[in-house]
Amino acid sequence: MCGTDSANGAPAVNGSNGVSNGNGSANFRSNPYQPVGDFLSNVDKFKIIESTLREGEQFANAYFDTETKIKIAKALDAFGVDYIELTSPAASEQSRKDCEAICKLGLKAKILTHVRCDMRDAKLAVETGVDGLDVVIGTSSFLREHSHGKDMAYIEKTAIEVIEYIKSKGLEVRFSSEDSFRSDLVDLLSLYRAVDKVGVHRVGIADTVGCASPRQVYDLVRTLRGVVSCDIETHFHNDTGCSIANAYCALEAGATHIDTSVLGIGERNGITPLGGLMARMVVTAPEYVKSKYKLHMIKEIEDMVAEAVEVNTPFNNPITGFCAFTHKAGIHAKAILNNPSTYEILNPADFGLTRYVHFASRLTGWNAVKTRVGQLGLTMTDDQVKEVTAKIKTLADVRPIAIDDADSIIRSFHLSLNEPAAQNGEAALVAAASA
Repeated sequence: MCGTDSANGAPAVNGSNGVSNGNGSANFRSNPYQPVGDFLSNVDKFKIIESTLREGEQFANAYFDTETKIKIAKALDAFGVDYIELTSPAASEQSRKDCEAICKLGLKAKILTHVRCDMRDAKLAVETGVDGLDVVIGTSSFLREHSHGKDMAYIEKTAIEVIEYIKSKGLEVRFSSEDSFRSDLVDLLSLYRAVDKVGVHRVGIADTVGCASPRQVYDLVRTLRGVVSCDIETHFHNDTGCSIANAYCALEAGATHIDTSVLGIGERNGITPLGGLMARMVVTAPEYVKSKYKLHMIKEIEDMVAEAVEVNTPFNNPITGFCAFTHKAGIHAKAILNNPSTYEILNPADFGLTRYVHFASRLTGWNAVKTRVGQLGLTMTDDQVKEVTAKIKTLADVRPIAIDDADSIIRSFHLSLNEPAAQNGEAALVAAASA
C-alpha cells in the first residue's frame, strides 16, 4: 500500500477571510474553514450527549445485554463524551437494573436517562442514581392527537411539576419537545419560556422525523436563543440525510449540546453519528476537538457497536469507512504524495489511521507506482516507472486487478531490467575461461 506520514497543513488565509479587530487592521484566522465569528456560535465549545445506549437501543438490530452496555459506556467515557444517555428505567425491569449498574461505574461522563413527561417515570428514574433526567413530550398536532392526547395547557402544567420535582432532588433536568419542527412555533416558544422560568438546565429541540433542513434549524435555534437563558440541546434524525449538517447549523445558531449515537444508529435511519460529527467539527474547531476527544478511539468504538448490532461499517462512513482515506485517480495521487492537504480535509493520523494511494487500476499514475516501487525495495528510473505503469494500465483495461497483480508486474519488469546485465556478465566469464 502507498502511504505517507506527511501531516495536513491548513492553507494560508487571505484577505477575504480576515476579521476586523476594531482598530482598522485585520486578524486572520489560521483555519479558513472556521465560520466568521459570531457571539452566539458554539462550534468551538459544544458538548456531546451520547445516546447509543438510549436512541441506539431503538435501532432495528440492537440488543445490548448488561455486559455490552457497560463496555460501550466505558469506551464512550474514555473517548471524552460529556454525557451518556440511557434508556428509561420505566421501559423494562432490565433497563432499570442496567441504569443502576452504569451509574455505579464512577464514570467521568454524567449519566442521564430519557423519560416521558410523567411523574411516575421521573420518580422511578431518580431512584436509579442518575445525574440527570431528559424529559420529553410530543408537541406537534400529530403527536398530541395520535400519541398522548394531551393539549398544550396540560403539557405545560405537567412539565413544570416534573421539572420542579427533579430539581428538588438535586438533579440536572432537560425538557424537550418531541417533533419540534412540526409544532406550532407560538406554542413551542411559550412552553420553552415557561420551563426556562422554573429553572430547567436545558431545553431540547428534536427533529423526530428528520424533516428539518439546516436553514430551518438555524432559524428555530436562533429564535429560541432569544427566548430562553438556559442551554439548548438538539436531537436530529437522519431520514433525509441532514443530521450532521443540522447539528452543525444548530451550534452556529447558539445550541450548546448535540445528541449523537455511534454509527448514527437509532429509530429508523438513526440520528447524528458521533464519528460524522467529529469529522465536521475537527475541521471547524481543531484545537477544541483534538484536546477534548480521543479521536483515535472512534474506529474501536464503531467496530464494537457494529459487531453488537451485526452491521458493517458503510464504505463511505466518515473517517472509518474503508474508502475514507483512499486515493485512486492519478492526478489525485500525485498531489497527495506531494502534500496530503491537496485532496484531504481530514488528516488520517488524527484518528490513528493511514491513507492509501490506490495504484492497482487503469486510473493509476506513475507517481503512485513510483512510491510502490520504493516500498518494494526496488530501484527504477522515472522513465522505467512510466513504462511499468503503462503495463499495469494495459492489464487493468482487460480485467480488475489486485495489489498482488500490480506487484507481480512491477517485480517482473524490474527483473527484466537486470537480465541483460546478468547475461553480459555470464558471457564475459565464459570468454575469460576460454582464453
